[in-house]
Amino acid sequence: MEKAERRKEFALDILFDLLGSLLFGMGVYTFAARAGFAPGGISGVALLIYHVFKVIPIGTLTLLLNIPIILLTFRTLGHMFFLKSIRTMIISTLIMDVILPRFPAYSGSRLLAALFSGILMGAGLALIYMRGSSTGGADFLIHAAKRRMPHVSLGQISLVIDVAIILAGVPVFGDIDSALYGMINAFALTIVMDKIMYGAGSGKMALIITDYGPQVSRAIDEAVERGSTLVDVVGSYSGQHRYMVVCACSNNEVYKVRCAAHEVDHKAMVMISETNEVFGEGFHAPELRTKDQKAKKPVLNFEKDEKPPKDAGPAE
Repeated sequence: MEKAERRKEFALDILFDLLGSLLFGMGVYTFAARAGFAPGGISGVALLIYHVFKVIPIGTLTLLLNIPIILLTFRTLGHMFFLKSIRTMIISTLIMDVILPRFPAYSGSRLLAALFSGILMGAGLALIYMRGSSTGGADFLIHAAKRRMPHVSLGQISLVIDVAIILAGVPVFGDIDSALYGMINAFALTIVMDKIMYGAGSGKMALIITDYGPQVSRAIDEAVERGSTLVDVVGSYSGQHRYMVVCACSNNEVYKVRCAAHEVDHKAMVMISETNEVFGEGFHAPELRTKDQKAKKPVLNFEKDEKPPKDAGPAE
């Protein structure tokens, strides 16, 4: 059974590598290479060098540029991530240098090239990242920075690195427009990558302060068939005890949730916030740890009314 799971995971890794590398390669080779701008990342650096010398293919040049970065970040990123990334880099290089040159490249509007290049690259990188791999280069720097700053999204880190590389393309292409198109590409890449990685399970969180907590909860259940949580709260100024109703819902349900709350209590304070991902009943199934991860630290289980011992760490 364990071998079957490993084979399944390996097959999924290869599938995501192929799809992600194809989309990423199309963004770089098919749309960006002839449009006169650098798309950011080490592929952007490779494209700039290729534009000047036109000797080594973009994919192979990207692979060569990765070597010093690999040596700098290997210890930070770990053995497994490194091996997966090497496999992805080889697949990406073959697709970009062998397969894509057999098909015509886009030579139309630079604006459209920048937009579609960013969309394809963002989608490709997201697929690759979701399987715990990368295309190397700036991706190694991005993931290393992510380890040190986990509160920052991958797209934001990528954007900072990309802007520096894009600006370096101005003297190479000889016009400021190349930087502007490169930034359009970077913004499109960031939005698409973050939406795929974080936005697929995104939704809204409604926090409702009211005197009629149970009634509001029932009204929400009748309106959108969503459960909610009641929390006893106290106003710091008035000292009054009230209810806070917490309800996680989808984007298209939040209006009905707000209306249901105000139908019961027109004085209710309703606060709506974004949630990047929602796991649990009615949303996405929770991501379970692998057997190896479970072996590192046991999960602490307690009965409903039993408190954990003082020296116990938090359950993972």
